[in-house]
Amino acid sequence: MSSFFIRCLTANGRQAFTPSLLPRSLVKHSGLFTPRSYLINRTMATGGDDTDKPPKHENRLAKEMSPYLLQHAHNPVDWYPWGQEAFDKAKAENKLIFLSVGYSTCHWCHVMERESFENIETGKIMNKHFISIKVDREERPDVDKMYMTFIQATQGGGGWPMSVWLTPDLKPVVGGTYFPPKDHFGRPGFPTILSRIAKMWEEKRDQLNSQGTMIIDALMQNTAVKKTGQSIPGKESQDKCYSQLEQSYDEQYGGFGQAPKFPQPVNFNFLFQLYASEASSDRGMKCMDMALHTLKMMARGGIHDHISQGFHRYSTDRFWHVPHFEKMLYDQGQLAVTYAIAYQISKDELYADITRDILTYVSRDLSDKNGGFYSAEDADSFPNETAEQRDRKSVV
Repeated sequence: MSSFFIRCLTANGRQAFTPSLLPRSLVKHSGLFTPRSYLINRTMATGGDDTDKPPKHENRLAKEMSPYLLQHAHNPVDWYPWGQEAFDKAKAENKLIFLSVGYSTCHWCHVMERESFENIETGKIMNKHFISIKVDREERPDVDKMYMTFIQATQGGGGWPMSVWLTPDLKPVVGGTYFPPKDHFGRPGFPTILSRIAKMWEEKRDQLNSQGTMIIDALMQNTAVKKTGQSIPGKESQDKCYSQLEQSYDEQYGGFGQAPKFPQPVNFNFLFQLYASEASSDRGMKCMDMALHTLKMMARGGIHDHISQGFHRYSTDRFWHVPHFEKMLYDQGQLAVTYAIAYQISKDELYADITRDILTYVSRDLSDKNGGFYSAEDADSFPNETAEQRDRKSVV
């Protein structure tokens, strides 16, 4: 196993929270940032009217600082934080590790918690057959990146919650994202998947260990940086990137590829840079047209919040019409720059207006009075402006 992989998996070096890492679901409490959902008995994730009753369960996550881990502190699952205690237990009991990675404003993370991790029977299966570890990707981006590479390589895509089964020496063997709670239309539910993987480990342990080793070797080989004489990508890389964007471009509605459609500001930056270097060429004009048309369609669509400003994380359809309502700070920052560049190139006031729109939203809703920024805004809704808990029925 390469030294890079081992370095990424060390339990030490946990990143401390600063305001810039904290989601909007946090409130100031006793001089510390504490998750609102935890203060009100985690009703953001669970809903219900039993907030005065003591929790039935408490696991090791109750001692953590991460708002995401604290949201799972009262699951009937025997969760461990990422660390040596969990690794040692997996080796001592020779069990697979179930690794679940997410973050506090992730909608589908909340859904999988309600459906599976709060289910007592599912918790029994997990506790019997696996050592279960929860990771906040905002706290441990190194762990998230390593195993997301595995998910993307084996599944063709990724997302959160990320679900990965590891051997006791932390090699991935099986993985996915969200799993439904029950078998449906031929698709196995999470309990069925847990039982099947537990049986595979019991009957084919050597095969899974060998598979994990081969996966790591393949990932290290595919992700290794090749030594070349060039310090930066050359014209060949530029031509390839342009060709891929042109082929996947949606001429009618803008954007690249099929639904769901993400903003992907880095694509616009590339197209604007290529236009700047070839402004008089047909390819240069095509770059500008693709970027400006996409930005205009995004601004007109539902991915743009026409009431509260800012942009949602992605559109569920081709038309930029129906958004996934979560909002990310990193999207706002990159899109503000992109729309500003679009205005500088086109002098169309629409792009200047959208730039101001984004900055207004960030200043109002994602800025903390102490000077930091919140990393994201939850997709799940409050039933009204004065409510202190999220309504399960209002989940988008």
